[in-house]
Amino acid sequence: MTYEAFRHFADSWWLALMVLAYVFLVGWSFRPSKRDSNARAARMIFDEDENDG
Repeated sequence: MTYEAFRHFADSWWLALMVLAYVFLVGWSFRPSKRDSNARAARMIFDEDENDG
C-alpha cells in the first residue's frame, strides 16, 4: 500500500468508521432496556449509610 493510498483510506473510510463507532457506543449506553440500571448507577454515590460530614 502506497502512502497516497493509505492517506486516501485514512481521510475517508477511517473517519467514517470512527463516526459510526461513536454513534454506536453512545447509542448503546442510552438504550431503553438499561434505563433502570443507569438511573441506579447515577444515584449510587448518594446511597451511603454513613455520613462523613
